[in-house]
Amino acid sequence: MQEMILSIMEQFGYFGVFFLIAIENIFPPIPSEVILLFGGFMTTFTRLSIVGVIIASTLGSLVGAIALYYIGKILNKERLKKIVSGKIGKILHLKESDIEKADYWFDTKGNKTVFFCRFIPIVRSLISIPAGMSEMVMSKFIIYTISGSLIWNSILTIIGVKVGDNWESILGVFDKFSHDVLIILIIIFALIIGIFYYKRLNKKHKA
Repeated sequence: MQEMILSIMEQFGYFGVFFLIAIENIFPPIPSEVILLFGGFMTTFTRLSIVGVIIASTLGSLVGAIALYYIGKILNKERLKKIVSGKIGKILHLKESDIEKADYWFDTKGNKTVFFCRFIPIVRSLISIPAGMSEMVMSKFIIYTISGSLIWNSILTIIGVKVGDNWESILGVFDKFSHDVLIILIIIFALIIGIFYYKRLNKKHKA
């Protein structure tokens, strides 16, 4: 996959960066680190500029995020309510009120997570789906997405410029970071699920 990514970037330049980052946002397994580090390195021996790579990648991030936002909008709150009102809801011990609570939380506190999650591997893509499901105001979604993506893309591109042809040696650091972050997120998610079920069982016991 890495060879294919590099080939597209060498052949299509800015459009290659834009296209690959847009796809990376929709299909997280494609590593943005490879795209941006190599993009930064390319500015040292091609006509590509640092600013151009950052702009192309940020526009790609926005397009990919908007695509996932609309997927989330299609799978909206009302459809989720219908899903949890059936057998799936009983199996997962979820009710329509739980969907309302989750939607309220995202409306009141979750908007800023769209910004902060742009720095977290895989999550930076998936966060666009709940944003769409809760029908987050598009102008806010675009501002938070561009702001977070711009910072992340700038950091990686500049690192690629600084390390030059040693850019591949930095990939291991980001791979470890991604792995550690995913482990932490899985643990946090498991704890949240555990607490949720514990509270549910307590309520049933008291009732």
